[in-house]
Amino acid sequence: MSVLELRGVYKDFKGLQVLVDVNLAVEEGECHAVIGPNGAGKSTLFNVITGKYKPRAGRIFFNGEDITGLPPYKISRKGLARSFQITNIFPKMTVYGNIRNAVLSRRKIRFNPFLMVDGLSEVGKETDGIIEMLGLAQVRNDPASELSYGQQRALEIGIALATDPKVLLLDEPTAGMTKEQTREAVSLIKKATRGKTVMVVEHDMDVVFTMADRITVLSYGAVLASGRPQEIRENEHVKKAYLRKKGHA
Repeated sequence: MSVLELRGVYKDFKGLQVLVDVNLAVEEGECHAVIGPNGAGKSTLFNVITGKYKPRAGRIFFNGEDITGLPPYKISRKGLARSFQITNIFPKMTVYGNIRNAVLSRRKIRFNPFLMVDGLSEVGKETDGIIEMLGLAQVRNDPASELSYGQQRALEIGIALATDPKVLLLDEPTAGMTKEQTREAVSLIKKATRGKTVMVVEHDMDVVFTMADRITVLSYGAVLASGRPQEIRENEHVKKAYLRKKGHA
């Protein structure tokens, strides 16, 4: 069953076509990667899905509901969470505070002055569980700004997961990481998202072929191919357009 579906989506900027008749379906429980050369339209695709940009034409469906043109906050409330290429955390707040805020927001109790928030054991247990899963227990009381880059990316993923999304969108989750950090990040993402629906834009082909159940390839804003990793590896059009340049042909 498709939990997220794009039908004939177009997007342009002052006449420059960025997305061209994009048809794409993300199935429940799968990790679906989107790849393509620089300028292929990957980030624009994420921005259209999450409501930052409105498509010129086409429709976007989430759990069978048409969400085309809805503002980002409404789409987020329906269960679409996103991490960004640039870390999106509260730098002066502790690791615990960052995760706890996300948990409270999901429970809609952040702004209730009549609740003893720190005394809510369920919130505390859930927050601690996420921190433990992220491998950040030793720095739980440190300001987020003092974390390493890899830890900050892990924290951002944890914040997104704390909202208990139906679909998690990861935008270049290993960007700027060393090979060792990338290995650790992939291991964390696989553990943290087990059984969840994930859509990921990623430039590292080793990461893509390690994580993805299915892959969609964009080229000049259009879908060049979509299929299982082995199908994408063997697709001659993909090899010519992209993988050969990356050393995976």
